[in-house]
Amino acid sequence: MKLTVSMITMNEEGAVAKVIGDIRRVAPDAEIFLVDSSKDRTAEIAESLGCRVLKQFPPKGYGPAMDKAVRLANGEIVITLDCDDTYPVEVIPQLVALIDEGWDLVNTSRVESRPKAMPFANFLANRVFALTARLLHGLKTTDVHSGMRAYRKSMIDAIEWDEKGPALPVDMIVIPFRRGYKVMDIAIDYRERVGTSTLQRWDSTKWTFRRLWNARKVKKTR
Repeated sequence: MKLTVSMITMNEEGAVAKVIGDIRRVAPDAEIFLVDSSKDRTAEIAESLGCRVLKQFPPKGYGPAMDKAVRLANGEIVITLDCDDTYPVEVIPQLVALIDEGWDLVNTSRVESRPKAMPFANFLANRVFALTARLLHGLKTTDVHSGMRAYRKSMIDAIEWDEKGPALPVDMIVIPFRRGYKVMDIAIDYRERVGTSTLQRWDSTKWTFRRLWNARKVKKTR
């Protein structure tokens, strides 16, 4: 299988059908895979639309869910996507093409400039996180927390990270970069979300800096 689009979901019944339909329009042959911890009809809707769903209930947290979403994907390329309609699925073919060109990880940045859909405090925090990643690791990115990325599956299979705790996307970009894989950013438009955010700002901030610091232990091969 060429492509899997993976999403972790929790109570996204208001957006899931639209997001799946949008994915089907731009990537009709892709596997769509959900790791779902919902109490609502998210999983039922997704399965009725032909998606593969893994139930993780009671919820075990973002990290374990995202780890399964990428490691259990069947595609040679795995694209992660939030199921709240904030990310532009129209760039999926571009992400696939960039992996085909030789990149191992293509990160979409929400914060090349401040999006209208993001509060200024969140925008500023994301830019500070990215600056810290550049200072500690030499990684030229503006967004270490993007929910939309394309990964080469063989790279995922070769990389280890600590799935426990918040802010796993930090490890998922910094560790591959330190291991010598080819990583790049593209800018995207970030939209207003459908539904309620589950972000826990304090825990996310604390774990972001913790992961950025601890990743220095990974031997740098570039």
